[in-house]
Amino acid sequence: MGRVAVVTGASSGIGVEIARLLAARGDLCILLARRAERLEALAEELGGEAEPCDVSDRAAVESVAARVLERHPRIDLLVNNAGIPGRTRFLDGDPEVIERLIRINYLGGVWVLRAFLPGLRAAAPADVVNIVSVSGVVAGPPSGPYSASKHAQLAFSRTVAAELRGERIRVHTVKPGFTETEGFPQKWLPPRVQRVVITPQEVAAHVLRSLDEGRGETTVPWYYGPIAPLQDAIPNVFTRV
Repeated sequence: MGRVAVVTGASSGIGVEIARLLAARGDLCILLARRAERLEALAEELGGEAEPCDVSDRAAVESVAARVLERHPRIDLLVNNAGIPGRTRFLDGDPEVIERLIRINYLGGVWVLRAFLPGLRAAAPADVVNIVSVSGVVAGPPSGPYSASKHAQLAFSRTVAAELRGERIRVHTVKPGFTETEGFPQKWLPPRVQRVVITPQEVAAHVLRSLDEGRGETTVPWYYGPIAPLQDAIPNVFTRV
């Protein structure tokens, strides 16, 4: 019998592809996202369950989690994937955009994990996957607020990995590089950078390998790994407008 898996941001992109791979293994996917029609169509395709939810709304997350846990007291896997793009600046960008980036990309994952933690504890051994970004280890315009939200998300993921140590709940932090999705189109990138853009399917396959191999923190593709030490060594490379 398969596991019960909660996947956020499951109406498009990486979330859809992760859910498809999990369902192909026989897992029951509980799908969370804001776009109800897409979510319900995917749930029908995969034999899963749709729970429309804006993860930035803590009360809504808690309400959805309570409903899900009534039906499924044991949650074997949580994939924190919900996120939004944001090419805006700190000094003159829209304040609402900056706040929404923090609420969804960072706090959304916090609220979802807290809400489903009773189910993860009941199912232990269990797994949590936090989809972060290489933007969580570098920073610079024109997407400073987005990078800040991902830095916070990375700190959260690393910290809860330590907090949950000893509870048989493994936390897997996945940092994708540039990924072509509906929500994150990469056409703005210079042609030389577009050569290293990856697909949601590649990220999803990496996530399942990380789960199977019990890997803690990974970067996909691997060659994005040196970016963080490179910024430390040559910071001006990443801070040019």
